[in-house]
Amino acid sequence: MIGTVEVGLIYGVMALGVFLTFRVLNFPDLTVDGSFTTGAGTAAMAILAGWNPALATLAGFGTGFLAGIVTGLLHTKGKIDGLLAGILTMIALWSVNLRIMDGANVPVGRRETAFTPLSEAGLLGTWGGVAILTVAVILLGLVVVWFLSTDLGLSIRATGDNGPMIASFGVSTDFTKTLTLALSNGLVGMCGALIAQYRSFADISMGIGLILVGLASVIIGQAILSQRKLVFAVFAVILGALLYQLIIFAALRVGLDPNDMKAVTALLVVAALLLPRWKGVGGRFGRNPTATGAADERALSGAGAKEA
Repeated sequence: MIGTVEVGLIYGVMALGVFLTFRVLNFPDLTVDGSFTTGAGTAAMAILAGWNPALATLAGFGTGFLAGIVTGLLHTKGKIDGLLAGILTMIALWSVNLRIMDGANVPVGRRETAFTPLSEAGLLGTWGGVAILTVAVILLGLVVVWFLSTDLGLSIRATGDNGPMIASFGVSTDFTKTLTLALSNGLVGMCGALIAQYRSFADISMGIGLILVGLASVIIGQAILSQRKLVFAVFAVILGALLYQLIIFAALRVGLDPNDMKAVTALLVVAALLLPRWKGVGGRFGRNPTATGAADERALSGAGAKEA
């Protein structure tokens, strides 16, 4: 149970990244399936090379950031559809990740990781460790709230709401889109780096289907908390990541086959999509629920097309 909560909090970092593209930019980005593994593989190899865990984690952020830039350039400069641009980058990252890890799996072993201090203090796997992780994720969430409240952040939010309008004011939407994709995948890569250190290995397949987990986290959290204020919208996705992991944990505890977890995820997303309509909750930052539901379904249909 405690381990599930810890993993849910770590995945909250990934959910924040998906939130930036899916909710703020209104861009269903499938790059995350690849950038998550890129961050994990980069951090694992850096730790094996003797890097400080903090630097290894930042390296995971950096490689994810670069992956997001590639998707952004394909979409903005190459004029490739956003969904297809993400798929192309994600596919290319499979080979890149194999090159980074020099194989399909990289065990970290007993090397020092970001979680070693917690483990040595006897806090990892306890509620004390959960409290520390909660504070860390909350601080990261506050950074996201602060960034989205700056002039640049407001430009990014305006790009997602009405790109042609904000472009008429002289804002480069190509830049705001590319930067948001880069930051989003940077956070996803950092999450991958943390998961690799938490589990002591990186694997080439660990990012498969992650976009569904991210979308489920965002939709579940924002179906529960009001989205009329930015701070609530941001922390809702962290809550959603935690709730998603707890629901999966409960499903396994009651005897469901692990092979059924994809179906469970699909049912969770369907329920989360319908819940705002039943409750009459507004959509993203106060949009009407019908419009939000339609946007959610378009993004999920893109994810389904990639899975197919």
